[in-house]
Amino acid sequence: MAPGDVFEVDIGGLSDCYYVDTGMYGVPEYGSVYVLDGDRPALVDTGIGTHHDRVLAALEELGIAREDLATLAVTHVHLDHAGGAGFLAEACENATVAVHSRGARHLVDPGRLWAGTKQAVGDQIEYYTEPEPVAEDRIRQVEDGDELDLGDRTLRVHHAPGHAPHQVVFEDPDASAVFTADAGGIYVPALDALEPTTPPPQFDLDLALEDVDTIEGLDPDVLCYAHFGPADPGNRLDEYRVTLAEWVDAVREMRAELGDDEAVIDRFVETQDIGEVWGERKARGETAMNVRGVLAYLDHAD
Repeated sequence: MAPGDVFEVDIGGLSDCYYVDTGMYGVPEYGSVYVLDGDRPALVDTGIGTHHDRVLAALEELGIAREDLATLAVTHVHLDHAGGAGFLAEACENATVAVHSRGARHLVDPGRLWAGTKQAVGDQIEYYTEPEPVAEDRIRQVEDGDELDLGDRTLRVHHAPGHAPHQVVFEDPDASAVFTADAGGIYVPALDALEPTTPPPQFDLDLALEDVDTIEGLDPDVLCYAHFGPADPGNRLDEYRVTLAEWVDAVREMRAELGDDEAVIDRFVETQDIGEVWGERKARGETAMNVRGVLAYLDHAD
């Protein structure tokens, strides 16, 4: 599997659904964008923006004309999910951008989002490109319970604010599939395991655990992870509950032991074990960001 490769989802009953490896952060099997073919084609998420050409190439490979793309369904406005929205909306002139109402303004005017991303990801910002704005009249603001009509299928919106207040997951109820955004964690195919995602500044453990309950309540046959790819649910949701709780407890205990937040970050960065899959630089950056997110949560939770 290499950046730009396109694969069909072959788990569960989800038909005419494909995913492209966007090569996010220069790492294979980390960032995926889903393509739903059918009466009114759609994308779920848009990638980081830097390699939006790979998403356009995927549409071409699948025989979907740019002008026929109907919807860009954005799970949340963090730039690894929404960074390509402006570029793809410009290239696909008839597509509506569906996003939770809490995030819509950041797509229209992404200045604050860009500044916040630079602060959150540190030197990893070199992998990003500054997002292009989306015209306000191209945006559909969605809320919990709304539905996106794609002709031969429907995407149902479920608010999932634990990772970020503007996050939703999309359910295809007929196919018993859920596009999990970051609410189900990061799935690492090479390890068949889940990693936590707890970025600053708005991660909330209690809400994140409720989001896992939301997904579980939909009883899906397939989980479509933005990071990365489709997976059989199995016991993954139970596993992620434990992973999240243990991760937050570990950061809390290390803060109590060391008494210095930068030392806490350094300790976790030095002892992370995902570098063999993502490469040391990405693994260290991801770990540091997730520790900062937990520390910010603990500041208002404890």
